[in-house]
Amino acid sequence: MAVMTPDLRAQALNLLLCGDPAAKAAGTRRLASGDPVDTGARFAEPPGIPGRPVRPALVPFNALQRRSAATAHGRAVLLHALAHIEFNAINLALDVVWRFAGLPEAFYRQWIGVAREEALHFELLRAHLQTLGHDYGDFPAHNGLWEMAEKTRRDPLARMALVPRTLEARGLDASPPMKARLQAAGDHAAAGILDIILRDEIGHVAVGNHWYRHLCAQRGLDPVTTYASLAREHGAPRLRGPFNLPARRAAGFHERELELLQQDAPA
Repeated sequence: MAVMTPDLRAQALNLLLCGDPAAKAAGTRRLASGDPVDTGARFAEPPGIPGRPVRPALVPFNALQRRSAATAHGRAVLLHALAHIEFNAINLALDVVWRFAGLPEAFYRQWIGVAREEALHFELLRAHLQTLGHDYGDFPAHNGLWEMAEKTRRDPLARMALVPRTLEARGLDASPPMKARLQAAGDHAAAGILDIILRDEIGHVAVGNHWYRHLCAQRGLDPVTTYASLAREHGAPRLRGPFNLPARRAAGFHERELELLQQDAPA
């Protein structure tokens, strides 16, 4: 008797509820993008989303330690912050897969691919953090990425606009100066991990851009004016430069969007 493979969206929800970081990352890496997908399934939202460990403690952004790379401790704080971002990114990709029904099958398969890469990033950062005598959970962290996920939980258009195209795209801008700081401190292994993350994140933001424009076209909306409206409605942060324009172009941002981004950035 054949054993039915669980629906990919149901698998994503189960992993999202997992509170153990190692188990969540490993399970996500094992997801097979070729498994069956029920695009029309609607799941009742269970309690406990997202599953997360007791530590790190979540605090306001302005309560976090300064992330200097000049000392081993400072690099540990910085790498912990990056690992926390990647742990949240696993949750965000898994959440997109189970939460939003009725989208093309390719949508779910692409976001499963994103989740697998985010899990790899988390594992790489955590392993390097351990070489510095620390582990994920040792330092406080903030919850900004997931807070935006909560704000956009009812609309995939808002989610695509304000998580991958806004918050995750900030990582494209932050990566080059962060890599330079790590190289200056002699941590070439960490700098190499950032190269992997930047390469993959360009693709992740590109996935967000593609589906944002798909949903805009489906609803007869202009992508530029709609983005400005959604950013205001949901309180998205104003992004500060300098911007990694080559990476943003590679991720699918149009020139008009980049012009407006630079015009609207705080002085």
